[in-house]
Formats: sequence, structure tokens, C-alpha cells
Amino acid sequence: MLPIYYLLNTTFRTPNEVLASPLGLPKQIDFSGYVNAWKVMNYPNVFKNNLIIAVTSVGGVIFLSSMAAYAFARRSGKAYQLLFVTILVGVIMPYQVATIQLFRVLKDFHLIDSLWGVILVEIAIAVPFNVFLIKNFVNGVPIQLEESAYIDGAGVWKTYWRITFPLLKPVIATLTVLDSLSVWNDFFIPLLLLQSRAKGVILLEVYRNVGEFQTEWTSFFPMMVLGVAPLLVLYLIMQRFIIEGISTGAVKG
Repeated sequence: MLPIYYLLNTTFRTPNEVLASPLGLPKQIDFSGYVNAWKVMNYPNVFKNNLIIAVTSVGGVIFLSSMAAYAFARRSGKAYQLLFVTILVGVIMPYQVATIQLFRVLKDFHLIDSLWGVILVEIAIAVPFNVFLIKNFVNGVPIQLEESAYIDGAGVWKTYWRITFPLLKPVIATLTVLDSLSVWNDFFIPLLLLQSRAKGVILLEVYRNVGEFQTEWTSFFPMMVLGVAPLLVLYLIMQRFIIEGISTGAVKG
């Protein structure tokens, strides 16, 4: 708890107070650090960019991964097995080893300094692990439920979205939180692809305010708090769905 206390405590103090007593309580609560951070970071703009990237990336990952995992779980042909193993290579091999090739491909498609470039890369990075995890969960869903839907005249698409996908609620909720944390906190991909400040994200603005020789911590820490606060809200909201989903999945009959 000490680092968290030091972080939050410093955001409400003046630089002189921090130097005089790093762990002491503020004599008077000062919100000027948050006001300055909001202006310097252009927080509404970077928050909007972060939100667009996170929501679109996570939605795309869940949509593509769940359908791919369903196909791999319900099909046993050699082509499906080969493709599944190929996708799992993305779990084993870190994407950083192909940074130069990745940059060249995105440059050829004119996706440098574009939010869509970041979104597509984030989706590609997250899909392999999501497919692996969801496939194992789909294997636990009784296939008799889908067969009953087929007898009633439902097709594959309708059966998946009406029968199977609702039963994946626990793993979908968990992956939504994990993917959101990963995308929101990603620093490398935005640093690699986003060049203009108008397309910047929160962590890039925090990084730009780190001085070459010194850092004003009373201004730097409020930026960090503003970056973490949305994640805390998301976790508190999604925690309820995770618990409900696990409880529902634990009930049989």
C-alpha cells in the first residue's frame, strides 16, 4: 500500500512539501496538479483516442476470437487442427521480434499515425490467446444443446449466438477485462505507430512529460492517476459480471 499512498498523497501536495517530507500528509489539499495535468495532457482528446482504441479492439477481439474458437472446438478436420496450431504460434512468439516487418506492412497500407493501425495490431496480438482460452471453454458446453437447436430449425449462426455464446459469459467477461487492461496500458504499439499529438494516447502524453534531467513529480503523478482511473472504474463494473457469470456456470440442471 505504500507506493499507492505515496502516489495519491503526492498529487495533492506542492513540490516544496514533497521535498521537505516525502511521506508526510499535505498541509492543505491542492488540486492544481490535476488541473495542470488535464491541460498539459489535453486529457479529453487523449482519453477519447484511448477509448476508441480500447472499445474497438476489445470488441473486435471478442467477436473474432469467440467465433474462431467455436469453429475449432466443433470441427475436427486436419485443416482446422493445422490452422489452430498456426494461430497458437502467436501465443508462443512475442510480436516484438517482428517490429520492423510490422512497421513496413502498416506503412504500405498507409496505417501509420492512424488509430485504425493501432486497433488492427492490438486485435492481431490478442486473438491467439483468446482463441486458445475460449476454445477450451467451448469444449465444456454440451453439444446436445446445439443439436436441439438444429432440430428446431436453427442454423449454425443462430445456434452460436442464441445458444452457445450466452454460455460463454464467464470467459468473455474475464477476457474483456484482461484485454481492456492490456490495450489501455499498451505503450509500445502507440509509440511505434502514432506520431502526431492529435492521435496520441494517455501513456504517450505521460511519457512526453518526463524531463530529460528531472521530472516534476507533483505534475507527473496526477497524469498517472488520470490514466489509471478509467481502468479502475471498468474493473469495478466488470467484476460483478464475472462473479455472476461464474456463479451461473457453476449451477447444473
